[in-house]
Amino acid sequence: MKGHGGDIYAASQALSISADKIIDFSASINPLGVPGSVRRTIIAHLGQLRHYPDPSANELRNEIARSIKVDPGSIICGNGSTELIYLVARAMQPRKVLIPAPTFSEYENAIITCRGVSKYAGTNNKSISYFTLNEQDNFRLNPNEFIDAMSGMDMVFLCNPNNPTGGLVRKRDMARITDAARQAGCCLVVDEAFTDFIPGESIVRKVKDNPYLIVLRSLTKFYALSGLRLGYAVVNPELYSTIMSFKEPWTVNTLAQLSGIVALKDSLYADRTFDAISDGKKYLEAELIKMGIKYYPSSINFYLLRLDNASDVLSELRGKGILVRDCSNFRGLDGSYIRIAVRTQNENRRLLRELAELWRAL
Repeated sequence: MKGHGGDIYAASQALSISADKIIDFSASINPLGVPGSVRRTIIAHLGQLRHYPDPSANELRNEIARSIKVDPGSIICGNGSTELIYLVARAMQPRKVLIPAPTFSEYENAIITCRGVSKYAGTNNKSISYFTLNEQDNFRLNPNEFIDAMSGMDMVFLCNPNNPTGGLVRKRDMARITDAARQAGCCLVVDEAFTDFIPGESIVRKVKDNPYLIVLRSLTKFYALSGLRLGYAVVNPELYSTIMSFKEPWTVNTLAQLSGIVALKDSLYADRTFDAISDGKKYLEAELIKMGIKYYPSSINFYLLRLDNASDVLSELRGKGILVRDCSNFRGLDGSYIRIAVRTQNENRRLLRELAELWRAL
């Protein structure tokens, strides 16, 4: 599991067990699963698959706008937020880019791809600079130092909360960073893929008055719609036409659009999610402390762990049909780190029971 989390299909083939028997802690998805309201909507609208989807996703954009209180004309829907990372890089063509480390690898990949350089060719891309998050500080981002590092950059990526560390830059500090980007004339791309788990920390409404700010959001994490792929960007009107001119048509299918509309209205599901994640986090933290396993403070639904025998733990858990995220391919991390999601309490107990046995034995 060194590329991304969630590849249960490769594990299924390698272990010769069905994919639905695998317990996947490697992908940080809502443990409640797909909302019942979304399931019913998909079944009821299968007949619409004979039609092309709305290329503008107008109804979905209107519902997103209502949900986050922005102008629907500032919203660009995509096939997951990852499509939009590549779209922004392709449209903006930045010359000098700043990316924290460790963080989500697709920012770097998108910049390399838009420059036509293969990431497998061994070529150093000198246009990318990295802002190192220090383990001694629990991988927390220092806003003052980050603002200093933004000087001279055309584009900055910032995942908030950060993947894979779970660290959060608070809203008041994000306001300072967005103001600094505007003053410097630097495009700041803030990836809020996990912000639905802590909605009060979103800066999405700042986009309206800041032509240098782009906020990316995902509906696949909080609403467990990873297989449908659904995300959106909120951009200033000054950037909207430029970015849209590089976008492929029909990337958001009909069922994804309908599912997003229904999911955003399902407040009961959201309330149940907050309760489930809170309970799961309390349990995991308490048990990890008992075992003496180092974890880093997380504001959301996953934890980065440090284990001296991480590779052995990964292998043993995988053999039992339990996947956790190998973090050795994150820039700034090594083979001592794994990431685990918050899942159902029964699954959390199973993971901790297996982890305790391995922690003692290896």
